[in-house]
Amino acid sequence: MHSSRRPRTADRTSRIHHTHRWLARRRHALLSSALRGAAYATGAGIVSIGFFLIQQQI
Repeated sequence: MHSSRRPRTADRTSRIHHTHRWLARRRHALLSSALRGAAYATGAGIVSIGFFLIQQQI
């Protein structure tokens, strides 16, 4: 059962600190995933533009 009391400042600070540590440990994986997604999106855009230009020539 949850209590109705507000979390103490120390609880919130601990949660923020824990979140920062979690992000620091996973920063490389997150950046790697973001870079891979950007590469896929760029490749898909280039292929789409290529097919569009070929279609306009036909």
